[in-house]
Amino acid sequence: MTRVLLTGVLPSKRQQLLDYQLKAVLIVNFFTGGSGFIAAHVLDILLAHGHSVVTTVRSQEKASKIKDAHPNVPKGKLDFAIVEDIAVEGAFDEAVKSDPPFEAVIHTASPFHFNVTDVQKDLLDPAYIGTTSVLRAIKKSTPTVKRVVITSSFASIIDASKGTRPGYTYSEKDWNPITATEALENPSNGYRASKTFAEKSAWDFVEHEKPNFTLATMCPPLVLGPIVHYLNSLDALNTSNQRIRDIITGKSKEGISPTGTFIWVDVRDLALAHVKAMELDAAANKRFFVTAGYFSNKEIANLVRDAYPALVEKLPPRDTETGDYPKEGLYKYDNSRVKGVLGIEFRSLKEAIVDTVKSLQAVGA
Repeated sequence: MTRVLLTGVLPSKRQQLLDYQLKAVLIVNFFTGGSGFIAAHVLDILLAHGHSVVTTVRSQEKASKIKDAHPNVPKGKLDFAIVEDIAVEGAFDEAVKSDPPFEAVIHTASPFHFNVTDVQKDLLDPAYIGTTSVLRAIKKSTPTVKRVVITSSFASIIDASKGTRPGYTYSEKDWNPITATEALENPSNGYRASKTFAEKSAWDFVEHEKPNFTLATMCPPLVLGPIVHYLNSLDALNTSNQRIRDIITGKSKEGISPTGTFIWVDVRDLALAHVKAMELDAAANKRFFVTAGYFSNKEIANLVRDAYPALVEKLPPRDTETGDYPKEGLYKYDNSRVKGVLGIEFRSLKEAIVDTVKSLQAVGA
């Protein structure tokens, strides 16, 4: 078994590789929707770094698609565990058992969409129960796990009740103050609450249960970037990338939709942050606010215009007043921890949009 070594990372007191051999890594994900979008990129980086990976899927059909997309990866490096429903207590009791045993778990499975009929069932339960269930299963059956990385969200940081909050700087110290009652009011609240409650439950578990593993959580805002073709179609995109699809297919020609959240990250940088948070000792028991900076939907449209002249007829005018930044100003952000501890160098918005459009065109956009 080879020791993990990341090129470009120099071991030091502040930032060094975990001093153990990663026999196997479990990715907790179903490879569907937004979480599958992130997990697919995490999987590719894990394999590139030489780790052995087992990933949860809902069905053998999904496992076969992923396996077929990695024809040169042997079974010993990529395998699967079927978990049909993460919202069931004990869902991961068998999945966490492995020979050789796991030494790290990356948990990315949590819904991000607003097409719900029951906020509790569709958003809150999968996020909260899924997180606590996998942590309990690890503590009970897999004491070899040394690090757990969980995909949380900027939704667990931002206080949406404060609006655009000009002048305020968000960082890892902030927590969304949303209540259980507010969570049930609408799907947007439900999503923010699901990420907040799930992440808090993970930190509470580590504090009170004192497991063998340390924890790191990733808190990204909108996640843009190229899709993975074997998982996605234009009708099954992650929620964040849907805005790019709508812009390049002419749906925004008469007016761009409001941007909503004005900070973003490229999925490839986010995936690398997950893997480094698993590998680096300095990441233990830290939250990471993983953002590249500001963007607006209007900016996306104009980047598309400049890079893809053939799409101009489908785009709104360059000087459209829709989809722009708020006139009253915006909150600030502090991403110094993810840069300093994990060494992430963020891609530009231009690179992300150009690559995303290319990937969408490959599936018919």
